[in-house]
Amino acid sequence: MSELIKYAPKESLKLPEYGRNIQQMVDYAVTIEDREERTRCAKTIIDIMGNFFPHLRDVQDFKHKLWDHLALMSDFKLDIDYPYEIMKPDTLQMKPEKIKAPTGKINYLQYGRIVQNLIAKAVDMPEGDEKDALIRIIANQMKKNLLTWNKEGVTDARVFKDLKELSNGKIDIDENSMQLTIHKDLNKNRKANNTKKK
Repeated sequence: MSELIKYAPKESLKLPEYGRNIQQMVDYAVTIEDREERTRCAKTIIDIMGNFFPHLRDVQDFKHKLWDHLALMSDFKLDIDYPYEIMKPDTLQMKPEKIKAPTGKINYLQYGRIVQNLIAKAVDMPEGDEKDALIRIIANQMKKNLLTWNKEGVTDARVFKDLKELSNGKIDIDENSMQLTIHKDLNKNRKANNTKKK
């Protein structure tokens, strides 16, 4: 009966995905006095840890991560000849740098920053089929974005007007020269995609 109580976890695991038995193996490896024996034991533990994730064996940094995990599980007390340079304990305490949010004004929120960036790219492109294709894609995307926000009153003329304004008059499309995807076609595509997912 006392054996069952002994198993009750007393301290939390550093990497619970490996389980308590692996943690006990690591703890045992730290206590081995002979350096060569300790290194051999560590390699065996790494092989066992690798068996937990067989689908990751071909990943380039997989073995390196396992050695990092071993060092972490031993509280960096395992004194062996590591085949890779392991992470330092102080790197765990470092906070990642904050990602700076893009700054700058978005003229039309319904279109978003990506559409504005695409328009700027199209303006800089030389005249030709590639530029015309990009403008068509941008205009269709703008129409889709408008339909997301407002189902009523979305016309090609409005999209072309907004496109002209966003490009500072550099992209001026005649309404008769280009026809955008029809609202019904967008709904059909959306319904077809939803049916495929189910």
